[in-house]
Amino acid sequence: MTDRPLIPKRVASTLINALKGGVVPRIGLPYITVGRKNEIDALLKDVELIEEGGASFRFIMGKYGSGKSFLLQTIRNYVFSKNFVVLDADLSPERRLVGNKGQGLATYRELVKNMSVKARPEGGALPLILDKWISTVMAQVSEETSLSPTDPAFSALAEKKIKQEVYSLSELVHGFDFALLLTEYYKAFALSDEDRKARVLKWFKGEYNTKTDAKKDIGINIIISDDNWYDYLKILALFLKQAGYGGMLVLIDELVNIYKIPHATSRQYNYEKILTIYNDCLQGKAKHFGIIMGGTPLAIEDTRRGVYSYEALRSRLSSGYFSGEHKDLLAPVIPLLPLTAEEMLVLVGKLSEIHGRLYDYTPTITDRQLAVFIQTEFKRIGADSHITPREVIRDFIELLDILSQNPSLDIEQLLGSKEFKFAQNDVLEETVSNEFAEFTL
Repeated sequence: MTDRPLIPKRVASTLINALKGGVVPRIGLPYITVGRKNEIDALLKDVELIEEGGASFRFIMGKYGSGKSFLLQTIRNYVFSKNFVVLDADLSPERRLVGNKGQGLATYRELVKNMSVKARPEGGALPLILDKWISTVMAQVSEETSLSPTDPAFSALAEKKIKQEVYSLSELVHGFDFALLLTEYYKAFALSDEDRKARVLKWFKGEYNTKTDAKKDIGINIIISDDNWYDYLKILALFLKQAGYGGMLVLIDELVNIYKIPHATSRQYNYEKILTIYNDCLQGKAKHFGIIMGGTPLAIEDTRRGVYSYEALRSRLSSGYFSGEHKDLLAPVIPLLPLTAEEMLVLVGKLSEIHGRLYDYTPTITDRQLAVFIQTEFKRIGADSHITPREVIRDFIELLDILSQNPSLDIEQLLGSKEFKFAQNDVLEETVSNEFAEFTL
């Protein structure tokens, strides 16, 4: 065992169970982060730009299980320390950027549902953010006027202060309505009217289906829809900066679900939305706003159905003449290279410690035995091009489970026996599945 701080059992349990299930845990990532320093450094430069009022747009490209989602969650945890607000969502058949059945609005709703800050990393942070902002404004009014919030004159002064705070938002497209909603939320907050607050929050979450319902409930004759949800994200980013946050970062994973859309026209509409967001970020039309999208090489580089099938995006995103084997991590698309055997060795060493902590035993597996495990994994057929961290991790946790339940087993004998089966190659299976899907369409 090392002299590193002991990981809490709750975090150890989340890490081991999530990784064994092939998913990325939302907590505890610093305990197992290995490699990706250059990629993280490149993305953190974007964070500095967002803090200063700029905007950024990046794609993270990698095979299934290569660490795309892990990198997105790692960046998510990094920016919390910078006082950022993070919104994240995975695309799916029901959640796209554009759709004729409300799929774009569904993505917006998922993003807002998962809105997170350092104090509430699990999501659902919108009420916390609004309440904290209003409390800050009220404290400023009290300090400037020496009035108590219970004073009859206080409410009018606080409302005036809020209007001053959000004045700049009203100059944006849909900004006036956004500012009205913030004022309405303050009134509900001041009166401790929870039902009124809930109605305003319902609007911010994009849960009103008709303008009539919104007008009846809160007096606003506009709703967040499939057509305008991205405009409200830009306004939200500006508001969050005014509310004292460092900026807003949006993480969207599983771009493959756009690639899988069977109708070419529907795919093109989604890629057109990506182009709009990309242009806004690079042309200065968005501020304090960053977005990172994750996808496989097929979902991004395929010129028939992927992002590169939309020529305006391909010409902006594809690698230049001089890139070759040297990857430009300042380019819009960051390709994830496989972790080296040395990096994987460090990772499994960390997992061994965490597994022992979780199940209350002292790991006896030696550095040499860890090296034998890594050598065994990397000697698999096709490992040089298809092996991913997800597969190695799942194999190793399975190995640790077996060894902890059978202390008399020898690890090297187990690795060479028929009892030990490698994790299924998700990359190869998905590739075959996609090719079959294309053939049958």
